Amino acid sequence: MRPSSFMGLCGSALNLAQLLLIVCPAFILFGYNQSNLGGLVSVTDFTNHFPRIDTVHTEGEQKSSNATIQGVVVATFTLGALFGCLSCSYTSDRFGRRIVILAGAILTVVGEVLEASSFQLAQLIIGRVILGAGVGMLSGTVPTWQSECSSSSNRGKHVVLDGLFISIGYILQAWINLGFYQVKTGSASWRAPIAIPIFFSLLLSLAILAMPESPRWLSQQGRMQEARSTLAALKGLSDDDASIIDELSAIERSLEQSGRTAASLGDMLKMGQDRLLYRFCLCILLQFYQQMSGGNLISVYSTVIFQEGLRMDSETSRILSGGTLTWKLLSCFAGFFAIDRFGRRFVLMVSGTGMATCMMGLAVATSFPHSNFGAQVASVFFIFLFNFFIPIGFLGANFLYCTEVAPTKLRVAMSSISTANHWLWNFAVTMITPVAINTIGYQYYIVFTCIGFCIPISVYFFYPETMGRSLEEIDLIFRNSPSVFSTVRYARENPHLALEHVLEHEKGEIRHEENVEESLGRSIPNLGQVIQCGLRREAMDAWVHHKTPTPE
Repeated sequence: MRPSSFMGLCGSALNLAQLLLIVCPAFILFGYNQSNLGGLVSVTDFTNHFPRIDTVHTEGEQKSSNATIQGVVVATFTLGALFGCLSCSYTSDRFGRRIVILAGAILTVVGEVLEASSFQLAQLIIGRVILGAGVGMLSGTVPTWQSECSSSSNRGKHVVLDGLFISIGYILQAWINLGFYQVKTGSASWRAPIAIPIFFSLLLSLAILAMPESPRWLSQQGRMQEARSTLAALKGLSDDDASIIDELSAIERSLEQSGRTAASLGDMLKMGQDRLLYRFCLCILLQFYQQMSGGNLISVYSTVIFQEGLRMDSETSRILSGGTLTWKLLSCFAGFFAIDRFGRRFVLMVSGTGMATCMMGLAVATSFPHSNFGAQVASVFFIFLFNFFIPIGFLGANFLYCTEVAPTKLRVAMSSISTANHWLWNFAVTMITPVAINTIGYQYYIVFTCIGFCIPISVYFFYPETMGRSLEEIDLIFRNSPSVFSTVRYARENPHLALEHVLEHEKGEIRHEENVEESLGRSIPNLGQVIQCGLRREAMDAWVHHKTPTPE
């Protein structure tokens, strides 16, 4: 029997199509639009159209006021992404992963058109909010859809590719902005860079219609035949293959143990047998670390850091910004090869330690006067080095881990709310950074240093390893561990916890109980009468004991 297919593709060919046609454009949109406006705020024609966010040609109080407004305008994208991501906790389970991805892609088209055609600041803000909402929906749903469609052996590499695609988005906007910066007159210098990602939005909108739905979502909806066909197509096997039947049974069993009820925030705030609150806190803290270790600061405001923080000229700042982001893309391959070789814990701890060290070096280097050439060279070096460490663990692995530790019925809700937390802190950093660089300077980087050094400590004690495990097996790790504080040790001591063995053990216990009941039924046919007689005898003995006087 031939396996099912989508667009005539199955197995590895279908997986590759998912990566190139859905995941790649979705996360290019993420990186491109998140950092795009930060590199355009100093373009002359842009400041002429929007003088209220001009910090290049103003001084004193006016510059300070404009810096605040500039931060708010740039950050409205992340505010839209916050609400778009939060909406996924309901819509992805209600309508499916594919429909939400399609809706997110359409919103990005609308937002990009509004933003590129802006003549007033209000229209620019509305466009950024809508664009942010679309990107937020994509960031909250695509990693979940991707992990649910990937096998356990390749899930890490597949999802870490998200970071690679985000970096491609960063690079495209940096070099495109530099190219159009050479257009000295007319609005093409900033409208064209904003409009270019419309191509990726349209590609994503069309491609998702031909892609498979998540087999785990289909199972959750009780559409088992569709789930089996989709799973078979993703693995390139026939529908009746033993491995397909086994995996589908494991998904069904996991759903039965966690219940088929809809996800709710209340469930995530209760510990329970599944330790949902513990898992939710792991996700929230990890996405907090991603932002407050300085990742968005360097990606979005690298041009501003070079131009206003280090007092370099505009063109040199753009060239260095493009160089740092290109280096960031090349560094993604370190995370790609490490994630399924050394594990999630290793890459998160190495990445966190490296980022904190770089922020400490940047704080020291920028504390010297701008005239100190050696300090400027050191500052540039630490920014480049930072962009080596962040892709290792916090440009894809953080999204991966959040989708892995969440149970099936709450996977999208937990992932989307934790990613919304990512956008919340993204908003804070984006809004504060222009003001902070102009006021407190090097002291701003000390905050990121302190938070960054907390990453390896918390990962070591609280984040269990998930590499090489199925999503259902990870669920068992949290359910079976003795306590929150021993979950990491339990995962380490049970590296090959087989879901099938647990299921067989439970089935054996059920069969044993049934045999005991059957034996009792045969040996004591009038069991109910015997129990009643025994109860009457116990009552009589108690009455006699009560009436009999106790000897002195």
